[in-house]
Amino acid sequence: MEKLKLHSPDFTQANIAKLAELFPNCVTEIKDGQKDELGRMKDGQKDELGRMKDEMGGENSSLSLHPSSFRKEPSSLRYAIDFDLLKQELSTSIVDGPQERYQLNWPGKREALLTANAPIAKTLRPCREESVDFDTTQNLYIEGDNLDALKLLQETYLGKVKMIYIDPPYNTGKDFIYKDDFAEETASYFFRSNQKDALGNRLVSNDDTNGRYHSDWLSFMYSRLRLSRTLLTDDGAIFISINHKEISNLKKLCDEIFGESNMLCQFAWRTDGNFDNQAKFKYCHEYLLAYAKNESLFLHPLVIDPNTPSDSKLFRPEIRNTIVKNGPKNPASIINIPVGFPCSFNDGIISIRNNLWPHYYSDAIVEDGKLKAGVTVYSGWSSKELLEDFINNGCKEIIDSKGQVTSFEISNSGAIEAVKKRGEPSHVISFLSNLGGPQKAAAEILKTGVFFDDYPKPVELIKYIVKMIRGDDFLVLDFFSGSATTAHAVMALNAEEGAKRRFLMVQLPEICGQETGAYKAGFKTIAEIGKERIRCAGQKIKTDNMPDLDIGFRVLKVDNSNMKDVYYTPDKLMQGDLDQFTDNIRDDSTPEDLLFQVLLDWGVDLTLPITQETIAGFTVLFVDDNALAACFDADITEAFVKELAASHPMRVVFRDAGFASDSVKINIEQIFKLISPTTEIKTL
Repeated sequence: MEKLKLHSPDFTQANIAKLAELFPNCVTEIKDGQKDELGRMKDGQKDELGRMKDEMGGENSSLSLHPSSFRKEPSSLRYAIDFDLLKQELSTSIVDGPQERYQLNWPGKREALLTANAPIAKTLRPCREESVDFDTTQNLYIEGDNLDALKLLQETYLGKVKMIYIDPPYNTGKDFIYKDDFAEETASYFFRSNQKDALGNRLVSNDDTNGRYHSDWLSFMYSRLRLSRTLLTDDGAIFISINHKEISNLKKLCDEIFGESNMLCQFAWRTDGNFDNQAKFKYCHEYLLAYAKNESLFLHPLVIDPNTPSDSKLFRPEIRNTIVKNGPKNPASIINIPVGFPCSFNDGIISIRNNLWPHYYSDAIVEDGKLKAGVTVYSGWSSKELLEDFINNGCKEIIDSKGQVTSFEISNSGAIEAVKKRGEPSHVISFLSNLGGPQKAAAEILKTGVFFDDYPKPVELIKYIVKMIRGDDFLVLDFFSGSATTAHAVMALNAEEGAKRRFLMVQLPEICGQETGAYKAGFKTIAEIGKERIRCAGQKIKTDNMPDLDIGFRVLKVDNSNMKDVYYTPDKLMQGDLDQFTDNIRDDSTPEDLLFQVLLDWGVDLTLPITQETIAGFTVLFVDDNALAACFDADITEAFVKELAASHPMRVVFRDAGFASDSVKINIEQIFKLISPTTEIKTL
């Protein structure tokens, strides 16, 4: 019976496994404690392969796989990559010396790569008392370090997030960032060396006098953006707010992570406010970087810039433009217009001419809106191939490269016009204005009875960004949630459109300064502000607009694993300690705590409904009817297992030490094979 691993994915393992598929001869074994010279290079000789090595854990870091992945292997052996051999496999000649390449580099980048890949032994602990509509909502609020949260979400939300919006620290010299210097050994998962505040949060001031001012910020962002990309759907996109301090570095960072070709737009957002005070140079805008996971799959946004005048041609049902265009790039050529070609007027004659474009070689006679006879015309054309496709299609409508229904007509001036039926309008420009600013946003928050002092974004801005994503039922992630403007915007937009977008907020419980209005109003952390804003704003939106609107959210808190240390490091267990560790689950863990750790490990949606039933005297938690059944009671019997199997759950999980006897544990798989053979069984 397989055991749950109960930790986030180990990306070092995944990278080694991928290399093993391509280059099995480059994977070797070494003994623990053995000095590994396989990947050593002389100083000054780190080439392109150095970056690959860093992605897999670094030259001096352990490349060993987690013990649970290779339980059958002797504990004294571990897997490693022969980097010298791999380097030669990837070269068409003998590689000697460093190679120059275009890249963004900074001190600490390798550690940031290792940090992103390193697994953690943590969990998400449910908090019903702080949630709203816990049993029915499809929204989540995760309280904790967003790097931990992003790792924990990898199994469940891989490729399922349609849109990400984040408003990270701008690195102004006054910001706090999280210190991520915790590259953990994969065998233990628990070693950390951090600077922590009073609540245990890894927060440090990134002062602009710091010699690693830009480097620390880049490392901080790099690991988080790498993890966020994997969560996006193939047609999804990420939007990142930033100011002039780090826009150039952020763009290079995103070019590396998402790909330069996947950049959608670099928006400039005019931060409406007081700009008449004196300054050498007054900044009146910030930036918003937008990247798609795959630009070719990202659909045109079905929105029009809100500043577009109401009489704009964008609101007309059709687009009509002449295709007569003469110039060096449009050399003149002959086209034979057939009988029956449509015209924009009913009756008339366009006479032979060579003094106006297009030239007509014979009279064009029009009756009942169509050419009575064919005519030859001569001009330069902007859409010649499309016109010829229309003619070859019997002068019937065709579809252009943008998916627009297209036809052609001769106007009464003799010009030939392309007529395109406008679908849903799409007109997004790179300058965002009249969408509010920090002052307006702060006023919006105050209306909900919540205080927030740290330059919040306006709801209208986030609503406009969300509307750029096609669809009305998708997941929006914000892992720098702050005052939860994104959640507010999603709820407001859902109410306006009758939509079912869902939100997933992540926020560190960062302490509010005692001098802030939020602290004086009773809010001790920013996470408290965000949760209360969602409660208040959601209730008002629901009351004013949509009675059945989902304004709830499940609160989950990043916490230590429910498993005792011995679960992850069984090799450190001493003979005399055996009696203490017959059960590897922490004593303070509730059944619902254990259930959510199982959901994370199994990759099951964290918002699915949970019900509790009693079967043969044992408590069973069911997720989404029979998607998963969990029983963490002690002294489980075969009679109970037979009744549980009769409900045919897709998955079932038990406590490893919860069986009445060894024989019951041994017989469980056989019982399910007979009664519910498709059920997947695991223990923790």
